[in-house]
Amino acid sequence: MGSFLVDDLSLPYDALFLGFDSSTQSLKATVLDSNLNVVTSQLVHFHSELPHYKTQDGVYRDPSINGRIVSPTLMWVEAFDLVLQKLSNSNLDFGKIAAVSGSGQQHGSVYWKNGASAMLSSLDSRKPLVDQLRDAFSTKESPIWMDSSTTAQCREIEKAVGGALELSKITGSRGYERFTGPQIKKMFETQPDVYKNTERISLVSSFMASLLIGAYASIDETDGAGMNLMGIKQRVWSKIVSEATAPALEEKLGKLAPSHAVAGHICSYFVERYNFNKDCLVIQWSGDNPNSLAGLTLNKPGDLAISLGTSDVVFGITKDPQPRLQGHVLPNPVDTESYMVMLGTKNASLMREDVRDQCAEKSWDVFNKLLQQSPPLNGGKLGFYYKEHEIHPPLPVGFHRYILENFTGETLEGLNEREVQEFDPPSEVRALIEGQFLTIRAYSERFGMPSPPKRIIATGGASANQNILNTIASIFGCNVFTVQQPDSASLGAALRAAHGWLCNKNGSFVPISCMYGNLEKTSLNCKLAVTRGDQQLVDKYSLLMKKRMEIEDRLVQKLGRW
Repeated sequence: MGSFLVDDLSLPYDALFLGFDSSTQSLKATVLDSNLNVVTSQLVHFHSELPHYKTQDGVYRDPSINGRIVSPTLMWVEAFDLVLQKLSNSNLDFGKIAAVSGSGQQHGSVYWKNGASAMLSSLDSRKPLVDQLRDAFSTKESPIWMDSSTTAQCREIEKAVGGALELSKITGSRGYERFTGPQIKKMFETQPDVYKNTERISLVSSFMASLLIGAYASIDETDGAGMNLMGIKQRVWSKIVSEATAPALEEKLGKLAPSHAVAGHICSYFVERYNFNKDCLVIQWSGDNPNSLAGLTLNKPGDLAISLGTSDVVFGITKDPQPRLQGHVLPNPVDTESYMVMLGTKNASLMREDVRDQCAEKSWDVFNKLLQQSPPLNGGKLGFYYKEHEIHPPLPVGFHRYILENFTGETLEGLNEREVQEFDPPSEVRALIEGQFLTIRAYSERFGMPSPPKRIIATGGASANQNILNTIASIFGCNVFTVQQPDSASLGAALRAAHGWLCNKNGSFVPISCMYGNLEKTSLNCKLAVTRGDQQLVDKYSLLMKKRMEIEDRLVQKLGRW
């Protein structure tokens, strides 16, 4: 007897479903049983467990080129065998895994060199992957989402198609530096030999799926929407955009596939090395934010999710997307009829950690005490903190602090605003946290997301911090929920593996909501963490947000990158 019935569809009683998340700083694996409960999970942290790559937080920051940030492709390959070895050591029965899927950090790209497909298709299970794929790439460094060195390429692509808004209408987003299309264009322009020697360009998601099937996996339609290359309505590569990006690009990208489709069966390397069942399906991998959307069971317009990680991302669902100059539209990975809308900020957890280290003795407990010592609204103290070039707003590295003297939250009239060099520690901590979420609220409203939302589901590392959740509830004016598993991307990937298995069994798409039967008894359950803030405080935050955006607009006019 299966666990979740859909007409006559059910997940096999003792089957397992494996989900990976190949993120900026780590590779996680989560295993679900057929009742959608977590059986086991493992993690490989790049910086500490693969120190020979000499990354900082999983990346290289290039001191010679402003904004260039990459990761070593082989590090991801080596991490794959390492996490599977950890799962093996935990006595996981790989033979019970019916399907595998995964999540990859969005926008990052991998360049397979001419002839690499032959290496992929002839992997020897007696040797580690990393030893067999050392010469498989035309460049050993993968540009990732933190890179901001492609401003010129973004403007050129926008100009070629009739402007930024036109590019957004075609692809779901205006030109963004981290998006894969501008990165490919820069690769073609600055390293033409690398481009010429490349037979396939993968996203991080399709790259990892390729390892599993021993052949090039398609880019899926959802992650493909994070490239500034795919027509969002038709879900095929846009001819006008690809031609503006690089020559013969579509051949190097391959065909797109729906996110719920089967990429292939698991290849013999994993069957022989780890005892996977040869019939195990590999479901298309997708991006980390789309997988989080699945893992958070976000399926109602009006709900928002906030993923608090290396980047902070807010996302929701709509049937009627309106691409704008800010934010992104992507096909919903688990519903063929709707779209996900999202926008992100780059200075997120690493910026929080920096302020913790500078002001709070490198301790989250001290950080939280400082946050509690300062009152909501921070006595009118506002801060803008960018250790990396920011996306929303488009501002360069820098730190800006202002005091709104005599700010009470009642009016913006008669305020005396002055810039200062520093705040005391409690004010600094609160200025950072309030500033991050006032910005996210402002941009989500500009993008047409619901205000106030019906509810917010918070995930990611900082969602375990009650003080941060309290601030989010007060700023957005809604209840905030959390999930049992803060790593919603790998959980969502395992759920998508089960969903893809069902779709394959059915011979066509099955709504994922059929799997959301009795969520309270599963690892997907959400619980109320904070009730909405006092309405008067919400209104005061609305005023502070308005003033913050005025100051921000001035900073963008003076310093902005657009």
